[in-house]
Amino acid sequence: MNELMTLIFPLGSDKMTTVRLTTGGLCALASLGLDESEDCKVCVTESLLLLMHRGYREARVTFSLEGGLAVRVEGEGEGSGAPTEEDEISFALLGALNDAVSTEQREGKLKAIAFRFAGKQ
Repeated sequence: MNELMTLIFPLGSDKMTTVRLTTGGLCALASLGLDESEDCKVCVTESLLLLMHRGYREARVTFSLEGGLAVRVEGEGEGSGAPTEEDEISFALLGALNDAVSTEQREGKLKAIAFRFAGKQ
């Protein structure tokens, strides 16, 4: 894996703009088109919201160059929250924007979400 950047930060709505801007910049470095870049930013945001709803207080977002841009969004610490109705919408949106979304569970709890955007071939 060709790790490009890792962000570790407290989860909160006040950090979302910074993460979206960073994601957009890394999408440009990976030569993603405008539509793919927007889809990637939405996927990162929805993944962070899913982790926030589960009670995680901190997140780690890892960006890697792997035939485009691979992203892994992981909750740090112990998540405690149960799924909410809004989570169903977030998962539906993730699936609509990227057909290679994978999730990781630990002890029955959502721990991480990963996806990749291929960019120009």
